[in-house]
Amino acid sequence: MLNKIKPENKLLERCEKYRLLTEKALKKAKVIIPVESAMYPIAKDFIEMAKNYLSDGKYYESKKEYEIALASYAYAHAWLDASARIGFIDVKRDHKLFTLYK
Repeated sequence: MLNKIKPENKLLERCEKYRLLTEKALKKAKVIIPVESAMYPIAKDFIEMAKNYLSDGKYYESKKEYEIALASYAYAHAWLDASARIGFIDVKRDHKLFTLYK
């Protein structure tokens, strides 16, 4: 007999997976743009957007709105990936947490 997992449970599992992945990536992300640079505020904005979407995801996850939570986590991580690819943050070439150039 096949073990049937309810779609809601699958979404909850994915939410937890991507929330944890994004939290780990956010902890690792360090802005490397000099404070004096005109790009520094933009780099900080990228990190702030990631934090905001992560917070949104947690809110929606607590409300059991898993589709919106998962989308929020994806957006949060996308901001971090973009930051890494642009060179705003140092991610120590971590290809498991970030989408980087080869």
